[in-house]
Amino acid sequence: NMSAGRPFRGCACFFTDNIFVGRFGLHVRYRDGPQLRRDHGRALQERGCRSEEQFREVLREIEAEVQRRKQLIHQSVERRAIISKCYKPKHPEVYTLQDSFLASEFLEIMRFCTSPGADLQGLLSYLESFSDKRIYRLPVFTEEFCQAFVDELENFEQSDMPKGRPNTMNNYGVLLNELGMDEPFLTPLRERLLPITALLYPELGGACLDSHKAFVVKYSLHEDLDLSSHYDNAEVTLNVSLGKEFTEGNLYFGDFSEDPAPVPKYIEVEHVGGRGLLHRGGQIHGALPIASGERWNLIVWMRSSAIRNQLCPMCRRKPQLVEAEGFGDGFTEPLGEEEVPQTVDLCALG
Repeated sequence: NMSAGRPFRGCACFFTDNIFVGRFGLHVRYRDGPQLRRDHGRALQERGCRSEEQFREVLREIEAEVQRRKQLIHQSVERRAIISKCYKPKHPEVYTLQDSFLASEFLEIMRFCTSPGADLQGLLSYLESFSDKRIYRLPVFTEEFCQAFVDELENFEQSDMPKGRPNTMNNYGVLLNELGMDEPFLTPLRERLLPITALLYPELGGACLDSHKAFVVKYSLHEDLDLSSHYDNAEVTLNVSLGKEFTEGNLYFGDFSEDPAPVPKYIEVEHVGGRGLLHRGGQIHGALPIASGERWNLIVWMRSSAIRNQLCPMCRRKPQLVEAEGFGDGFTEPLGEEEVPQTVDLCALG
């Protein structure tokens, strides 16, 4: 996976920042014990971490998470090799994106966005908009595809294959690159979305989202019920409801992470099967608990190296590049000076 011939990279902050302390529902930055106490001691205390023993427990939890992150790349490559060699898909057809999987309305929106004179106002007439937060809902997949895809994911879940989890906040789900879906399914899906995201989010590199991280999350009564407030490591996120039958579990959206209000206003948005929500990665959001059934969602974090090479969205600093596998976290090495174009185009700034 290369962007204009340049391999993708991660930012070193992955090993120190945005570490989620589950029991106290807090994201922290971690260097060492004294720094953790200085920067997050009060917030931890307010959330119920009151004894020295509890604090030591939190430290152990964080240390374990840092170690897990350091081993991630190596373990992910190993898992992918085993899955590729040993796993027998139940629905091999769902691994390669076909237009027949896409809702007819989605294809119509794509046609509009690639037509001469397509503009934002025209596009908005095809989409549902929620408040002024630039959150939009659009049909993405057919019901038949959603059923076959979830059936395939359940088949994988029930197999004895090694499984990587999406992140520390979701224990139940599937990393789609480990199933080999990046190139045949997700890259073409991202490319089909570009004409749409170019009109909706031009300042976030919507016209040049050149990499992604995609996973499916699963919520059920006996497993993950809900998801704490967070923002995504993405310029633009697509979140598609795949089913199955469930009640409640709405998504909620707060402020844009770079522009928090003193009293954030939250809005709730329901899931609709086969439909996707597009939102800015920096939009603070979460999921309310489901009341019954089981809910599966496809999440695609879409990234623009032209934007994130200037500023890492997770540590809010110039990225400190580290080696990565596949699309990494969507950063690329700077162009040599002789390669920099004379005219400035947002999507060529990588």
